[in-house]
Amino acid sequence: MKVVAFSGSARKDGNTAILVNEVFRALKKEKIKTELVQLSGKKIRGCIACGKCFERKDKQCAVKADIVNECIEKMLEADGIILASPTYFADVSAEMKALIDRAGYVAKANDDMFRRKVGAAVVAVRRGGAIHAFDTMNHFFFISQMVVPGSSYWNVGIGMAAGEVSEDEEGLRTMKVLGENMAWVLKKLEE
Repeated sequence: MKVVAFSGSARKDGNTAILVNEVFRALKKEKIKTELVQLSGKKIRGCIACGKCFERKDKQCAVKADIVNECIEKMLEADGIILASPTYFADVSAEMKALIDRAGYVAKANDDMFRRKVGAAVVAVRRGGAIHAFDTMNHFFFISQMVVPGSSYWNVGIGMAAGEVSEDEEGLRTMKVLGENMAWVLKKLEE
């Protein structure tokens, strides 16, 4: 079994990645493979509404000049998908939104190809707006007919300066429980 996570943060190895790695720790204890894809520094653009994914039905976006098709391939190969983003003006980063829009459109064009995979959203936030960002990523999972496990609280870690989420004990505990619950669901679906 494998879980792939996508960090939409502009900061490589920043607060968002720290939170994902806390989820990964719990998954690895259950012998689940993990991979973190950081969108930081990668070229990624929004959907151009060409509709070619519905014409071709080849499980790829027609825009080939960025990382999105590589991300879609990793999503297809994985049993679980984590979308993680910092909170920018009460929502996800532009990179995360572009990934959601394009991967989601391609999935719909190809008979809901992420159906019944396990999905989880992770949010890093300075103060407010995290729940809206959390909702944005969960909407991707729900419309994709994915299974979404909960945790002991919303999957949010608080911190602004690099590494500051490491001081959020409740946030880290929430990520640990999320990883444990995600592992449990993955194993149940495999039975």
